Amino acid sequence: MLDFPTWKRIWLWAITLVAVAAAIPSLYSLTSQTWPAALPNPTVNLGLDLAGGSHILLEATPAQVAAQRLENMEETVRTLARQAEPRVRVGDLSTQDGRLSFMVGSPADVDRMREALLPTINGTGLTREWNLEVVDQTRFVLTQTPDGLNNAVSQAMDSAVEVVRRRIDALGTREPTIIRQGDSRIVVQVPGLQDPQALKDLLGQTARLEFKLVDLNAVPSDVAAGIAPPGSEIVPYAEGSPFAGQSIAVRRLGGIRGDNLVNATQGFEQQTNQPVVNIQFDQQGAARFAQLTTENVNRPFAIILDGKVLSAPNINEPIQGGSAQISGGFTVDAANQLAISLRSGALPVDLAVVEERTVGPDLGADSIRRGILAMAIGSVAVIVLMIATYGRFGVYATVALVFNVLMILGIMAVMNTTLTLPGIAGFVLTIGAAVDANVLINERIREERKRGRRVVAAVENGYKEASRAIYDANVTNFIAGVLLFLFGSGPIRGFAVVLIIGLFTSVFTAVVLTRMWVAAWLRKTRPADINI
Repeated sequence: MLDFPTWKRIWLWAITLVAVAAAIPSLYSLTSQTWPAALPNPTVNLGLDLAGGSHILLEATPAQVAAQRLENMEETVRTLARQAEPRVRVGDLSTQDGRLSFMVGSPADVDRMREALLPTINGTGLTREWNLEVVDQTRFVLTQTPDGLNNAVSQAMDSAVEVVRRRIDALGTREPTIIRQGDSRIVVQVPGLQDPQALKDLLGQTARLEFKLVDLNAVPSDVAAGIAPPGSEIVPYAEGSPFAGQSIAVRRLGGIRGDNLVNATQGFEQQTNQPVVNIQFDQQGAARFAQLTTENVNRPFAIILDGKVLSAPNINEPIQGGSAQISGGFTVDAANQLAISLRSGALPVDLAVVEERTVGPDLGADSIRRGILAMAIGSVAVIVLMIATYGRFGVYATVALVFNVLMILGIMAVMNTTLTLPGIAGFVLTIGAAVDANVLINERIREERKRGRRVVAAVENGYKEASRAIYDANVTNFIAGVLLFLFGSGPIRGFAVVLIIGLFTSVFTAVVLTRMWVAAWLRKTRPADINI
């Protein structure tokens, strides 16, 4: 237990000094001076409660989810009818009053159509997604069930949280807090971001990309009046487009959505050098895109983003390979922002900003000062108590305590984690709990000496026996910390990070390092007795 060969001592000191060195840039930043650019700069990120930043509350409209499901069901009905053998004739299709109704060609087609629809109606879980009725012998009426709609809204909000997270991460922002609030709201907190306008623009863009065929049979005067031919819809041109203020008629169904995009990057058009967005589909999307362009050569198709037409180029030849280019009078920043939105995926539902706050760093600076003061007072109290109680062994414990705090800070900096206000509380708690291991060890050594064991044997048994209890206690604390990190959010996770790192560093410094120092002292002085 007290045998420390040279290689082991070098290894332990190396680990300690590297972790301590990693804490120096973070400590240096407290002096408000600039760290030399030529040196590595691992620093601890400060959370919203310490560094300030932006707080945004987003809200979705559940009715939009219901409308999207209704549209998807309409397309499903048409596809199933077309793929049936023999084909089922569907007519008089309507989506009024939030219900989908349609007629089949003959009563003989009713059973076949019902069987084809059952998997979609029942869904994959225990919840029935749609209610189906057959009226007047040949008319189907599909109505969304409340449970099915609630599940769809919940899934849409979960997906929206992940899309929002990917978009913010693409900005290079560190440790944002993104959580659901209630059934239809999302809270976004971004530390260090004092101007939230770019964030609002990014999150307010649904990035729902669609490619739809232009309806060449539409009468221009009807389009200008907002009257769409059957099976088509009127879509306005986006601002900044050469045709801004005008509208176009496109086929409502049968196009391609951007769900199959795998990449989107900002680039420049070779001939005009205008900013564009280059997109790439996955294998399935590339096949559908190639089929669409092959079957509609010499016809225009509209590139639609969030219900606005960016452009309507003509399909001169089949587009193979799944690559395409989006142009629309972009600036470089706008094209880059659109590329980020497309890469992160389209929001399944529009999100509106219903609350916005900018948190200043003044409160955080005051919290840091008070936290440092609390750590300083706690450290002094612990040091005085340990030295007065255990003498030399108390000195070892206090030196280990200092290394413990610096190692926590250094490891957090290397891991690029975020320090929150509860994290400072975790630091203070760590100071009080870090010496618990040394108290157990020292009391155990006392007991061994009272039993008459020699100094070396007493120290060795003290460390050996106390280590078991120390490890058991820290395992349970580690489990609690992991659960806090997994199921907590924001500040709770900040506390869990400090707690988990502190467990490892406390055991390392209080048990391993102090044992190495005590072993070196015993080998050097070989005392006949110890004052502990």
